[in-house]
Amino acid sequence: MTTAAMASTAVLLPRLPTGTANIRCSALPNLPPRPFPTSVKSVSESRRSSLFHVKASEDASPSSIDTDELFTDLKAKWDAVENKPTVIIYGGGGVVAIWLSSVIIGAINKFPLLPNIMELVGVGYTGWFIYRYLLFESSRKELAANIDSIKKKISEA
Repeated sequence: MTTAAMASTAVLLPRLPTGTANIRCSALPNLPPRPFPTSVKSVSESRRSSLFHVKASEDASPSSIDTDELFTDLKAKWDAVENKPTVIIYGGGGVVAIWLSSVIIGAINKFPLLPNIMELVGVGYTGWFIYRYLLFESSRKELAANIDSIKKKISEA
């Protein structure tokens, strides 16, 4: 068993030419170093250097984010919250729910057939949803009306 492992590691090790003699316990003979023409190196290096020209500038683009403004805005919104412990509990509950679902999905993936069955269920549900809500214009209007009613319920609460 160990000789097979040693032989497989000896085969997988790259053979790079070095100036010193390496002593290896291997059944395979050492291969002579491959000669690399200098023209290939110079062409590849010149091509590589022409591809990666980066221009640095000190101009701030309009899409950059001002961190001071972001923090002051977040602080103002946090100060406007009346029930801070509830927000913290909901946030912590959300983090715990995401972690727990990740653990459950990881456990399901360890069973041999369950990931394939779950994938089949997901593809089936996606097909049903497309047929039910997205394929025809009347059903798309119904879906848009449902989404608008849910938005109104959330904004009123």
